[in-house]
Amino acid sequence: MPEAENRALGLFRVLDDRSKANWSLAPTFTRELGLRAYREMKRLRVLDARMILLQRQGRIGFYGAAHGQEAVPIATGLVLKEDDWVFPALREQSVMLVRGFSLDAFVAQVFGNSGDVQKGRQMPSHQSGKQVNQVSWSSCIGPQLPHAVGAAWAMKLRRASSIAIGFAGDGATSQGDFHAAMNFAAVFAVPAVLVCQNNGWSISVPTSRQTASETIAQKAIAYGMPGVRVDGNDLIAVHTVLTEACDRARRGDGPTFVEAVTYRMGAHSTSDDPTRYRSQAEVDSWAKKDPLDRLRKALMHERWLSDKQDAELEAELTREIADAVNRVEALPMMPRETLFDDVYAQLPWHLVEQRAELLSLPPAPAAH
Repeated sequence: MPEAENRALGLFRVLDDRSKANWSLAPTFTRELGLRAYREMKRLRVLDARMILLQRQGRIGFYGAAHGQEAVPIATGLVLKEDDWVFPALREQSVMLVRGFSLDAFVAQVFGNSGDVQKGRQMPSHQSGKQVNQVSWSSCIGPQLPHAVGAAWAMKLRRASSIAIGFAGDGATSQGDFHAAMNFAAVFAVPAVLVCQNNGWSISVPTSRQTASETIAQKAIAYGMPGVRVDGNDLIAVHTVLTEACDRARRGDGPTFVEAVTYRMGAHSTSDDPTRYRSQAEVDSWAKKDPLDRLRKALMHERWLSDKQDAELEAELTREIADAVNRVEALPMMPRETLFDDVYAQLPWHLVEQRAELLSLPPAPAAH
């Protein structure tokens, strides 16, 4: 079988079933990188749990957790350079945090208050930040991919050193946007990496209803670009594959398509009940492949992490998240007059009148 088909049909792993690493497959992965990755993954796990609790308490309206899929966004954040651009789907917002985005501002977007750089104008869990080159994702399935490819084409035309990385789920591979992005990226050899987080479900629709292909990665072969299928619950493997793909794009060798095989342990979002469409046995099976647990065991195998250090880290992160929530929840909402900001360079007369009328009315009573 040709090497291209091997990579697209196989499953690249560094960690075995006992979470022991084959370091010959990831020779540049260091102790420092492993501990940083573990901290970022654990922080995301703690953050997601806290946000879901807040939603259940009625303190925020909506949240989409990444529980079980933390390896891909965290590895991405560790691979990218400062001038690269990220076009996320639902479960890649945390790339921002790895790249230095403020935790308070990240949480404030969920509350939609005055600490939110988006001024409360976007749906919760749709974080973005210009300071870390990450755009807001669309709830429509798939448009992040052509956006990423378009940005990458502009980078190529400008002879920039940056690359673009775009994400989608397995459901997005059934969309026309996927075809357009893959075809354009390959034909014009743009500096992009396109990643499909295949978690087995597009909300309630299984991957088996999305494609008859043996793998999603093999679709790349028909478009004329490399396709790589990687264990998406093995952070070391994901980091290795993305490093190679990003380096390839930077050299001017064109795009790479990566299928990360993973699993969403929780609900699609706080509006979803996964028990209606998948079995507990399936969830229990994937729980044994938890990416955070696998990385922890790998670090402990190498004596890079101890139980004591792990417990101390969890306590530290729990305090960090709690303090951030306390600070952010105390912030006021955006002033109502900001509704008219950032739409026009010069506000037209009819909106000037509407703003004046709004401000002539008493503010709505605060919610309790």
